[in-house]
Amino acid sequence: MIIGSHVHFTSDEQLVKSVEEAISYGANTFMFYTGAPQNTIRKNINNDLTKKAIQMMKENNIEIDNVVCHAPYIVNLATNDADKHNFSINFIKNEINRCEELKITKLVLHPGSAVHITKEEGLNNIINGLNRILKPNSNVILLLETMAGKGNECGSTLEEMKYIYDNIKCKESMGFCLDTCHLNDSGIDISKFDEYLNLFDELISIDKIGCIHINDSKNALLSHKDRHENIGCGTIGFENLINVVYNSKLKNVPKILETPYVGKNDNDKERLFPPYKYEIEMIKNKEYNPNLLNDIRNFYNKC
Repeated sequence: MIIGSHVHFTSDEQLVKSVEEAISYGANTFMFYTGAPQNTIRKNINNDLTKKAIQMMKENNIEIDNVVCHAPYIVNLATNDADKHNFSINFIKNEINRCEELKITKLVLHPGSAVHITKEEGLNNIINGLNRILKPNSNVILLLETMAGKGNECGSTLEEMKYIYDNIKCKESMGFCLDTCHLNDSGIDISKFDEYLNLFDELISIDKIGCIHINDSKNALLSHKDRHENIGCGTIGFENLINVVYNSKLKNVPKILETPYVGKNDNDKERLFPPYKYEIEMIKNKEYNPNLLNDIRNFYNKC
């Protein structure tokens, strides 16, 4: 099983910080942003830190090809604004270059939102952008993430993803990232995940799934809200998520947790703790811990 979580990438320690954090969670992969996900400010990659991080990965059985980078949320290939569209294209090209510097081979991207235009126009803008970004023989595969359908988000149905994929010229440099919370909120019943996989294989190809975000959801099926919940604490449920993680068709696909940090009490929004060590342990044991949140709070409150 290839499992990890979102981790930090700091300006002073960069990928070394990411690897150290992943190891502390008992993970054998991880996902990171090369800067804050809410903005496009980026600092130069330090090659010495990258070499040190790669050596640490080798020593701790983390395959670098299973490590995932995520592009920031605010780039939007679906926009009709020419300046914003061009900025998004150039920024994603730069993120691909940064991934190459870091020796990372997977970059996850939200397709974008069709603001003040039709969904069809938004999808065509995404296709135009991807056809300007993707190059043959690239060392980095761009993975479009399945979305919840909030607002006018593109990529919330398999049909939309197929439309994008069918119109991409450089298909070898593109794949997909499934997100269980997004799937649930878009209307996919995770208890019938195999049916979804079969349809994905029929319309696109299961081999194109390069990453899965494992998240429970705070929301009902088809809510179009995109609010993640801790593993087993939401509407999807522990057993359904375990069936996704251990699905034999996806054995070699990295699974990444993006679940919420936990406050020292239910009302605390300031002191927040990462849940990943405990959630990864639960998933490895295939046994839900009903005291998960309290155990996390007790552990970190003692630190």
